Amino acid sequence: MTNMRPEPTCPRCAGPLRPPGLWSSSWQCQWHGNVHPYQVMPRIGAEALEHVVARSEVPFWLPWPMPAGWLVSGAAYAGDERTGARATVLACSGPAPLGGAADLLLIAEEPGVGLGARYAGLPAADPGDVAAEPPHAKVEACGHPTPMWHLPSPNDCAAYVGEARGCWLWSVLWPSAAGVLLLENLALLDLRDERPELEYGAPSPLLAGALD
Repeated sequence: MTNMRPEPTCPRCAGPLRPPGLWSSSWQCQWHGNVHPYQVMPRIGAEALEHVVARSEVPFWLPWPMPAGWLVSGAAYAGDERTGARATVLACSGPAPLGGAADLLLIAEEPGVGLGARYAGLPAADPGDVAAEPPHAKVEACGHPTPMWHLPSPNDCAAYVGEARGCWLWSVLWPSAAGVLLLENLALLDLRDERPELEYGAPSPLLAGALD
């Protein structure tokens, strides 16, 4: 059975893109101009993670150790063969700390890509000067304490942003009450450095489409 990959979309609005052609070497969105095409891996597993790692110019974050009961549920990136991946996304799913089910997206991206802001429901491509106030949480990224700032979101999510390894680090959790996960000493591993044995769950629907 052929496993078809979804068509690339705009990282900022999930809209369709015009592929590179005679007059431009870039993917183009009618609303946001030249963008890095957002590509969701159609299946999740070790092969999908290797595919993203092989193209990544930015970190590819994984919670490690994984919270109890959590599974990896998706992977995606923004970029093409010419540029490499300028943003990466890892989706995880599991029990929420306060009960019920929860989803987590970990996004690393270069400034201006706009993928993290889209999932957080923000209008601009970047979060702005978040460091003007004290951080609201901390994670450990490759052994380094990393401050994170909570961003008000119109979506039913808890959106946090910080900076690690020279890129934006976004943590977006659904539902919003799952944001307490960031208060539980969450540690992150860059999958470019190490790829531990993982357990995989059903593909997360959050990766494919707009959050309208």
